Amino acid sequence: MDAHEETRLRLDKWLWAARFFKTRALATAAVAGGKVHVNGQRVKPAHALRIGDLLQIRKGPYQFVVAVRAVNARRGPAAAAAQLYEESAESRAMREQLAEQRRLVNLGAPRPDKRPDKRQRRQIIRFTGKG
Repeated sequence: MDAHEETRLRLDKWLWAARFFKTRALATAAVAGGKVHVNGQRVKPAHALRIGDLLQIRKGPYQFVVAVRAVNARRGPAAAAAQLYEESAESRAMREQLAEQRRLVNLGAPRPDKRPDKRQRRQIIRFTGKG
């Protein structure tokens, strides 16, 4: 492998190595589904990612905006994966703000003291009509 090939890597493989997705199949599905953009463009999973590319990754309600700092085809520990990219300050602030809003909304939700027993589960199933 020459030096030029070492600075390029498939997008789905990089997303998996950087621990944005648990499997390459999930990373491939996210890219194919338009959840990942490179430099503002929708791309395919086999797109050659280079150092310096800007990625926008939507994962559930959260959006990450990261710059590629290194490419590595091997998935390592989380500390090593964090060295592959640098998240923008605005992206981090927006994610933290959204997480705080979601936490505050969930605080007001009533929670039962214990799990329903077998009889109560059957009543719930009958009531919701999912049985």
